Amino acid sequence: MNSSWKQAFRNLTVREWMLMALLAAANGVATSLLSHVNKLLHGWGGPILTSTIVGVYMVYGLLAMYIIRKPGAAAGTYAIGALLQIMVGTSYGIWSAIAAAACYAVIVEPLFFIYRYKRFGWLAMLFAGIAMVPLWYVVAAFMFGYIKYSSTVLIISLFVRCASGMLLCGALTKWIGDRLASTRYVRPYALGQQHNNAA
Repeated sequence: MNSSWKQAFRNLTVREWMLMALLAAANGVATSLLSHVNKLLHGWGGPILTSTIVGVYMVYGLLAMYIIRKPGAAAGTYAIGALLQIMVGTSYGIWSAIAAAACYAVIVEPLFFIYRYKRFGWLAMLFAGIAMVPLWYVVAAFMFGYIKYSSTVLIISLFVRCASGMLLCGALTKWIGDRLASTRYVRPYALGQQHNNAA
């Protein structure tokens, strides 16, 4: 980890780390429940049906970024989430938890750096939800054996995943964040402060 990343993590407050841990813990509960749904979908329709819910898995880190709006917010949350999944056990395996978190973080952090942590409108959030999909899809295709399927199935799966990322990650994150903006729960964070200043 280079000095810029170390500085980014140092700039996150204890309160922000607590929120990140809370979101990661909530994701752990959601992931354990979704794993059963995921296996059913895979049994019924292979990678295409499985792809319909992948967006939900990415929400927690993007939501942390949406609320905190600082470098490292998403990466830190995804890292905590992966650690918690490893500690409590994951049906997908340890390396899948690590790889997924890394793939999400390596996309979303540079993206909001480019945005200077100021662009959090619908277009930015929808794009973020889509952008996090392809890298993890390529890794998952090899990790879970999706490459045995035909090119048509893989392409359709990618489009379905992108739609899921856009709607069940980008749009859902934006919707949840906006519902929280006026509450006391996010008042100390950048999202709450922006909402209060705009009111």
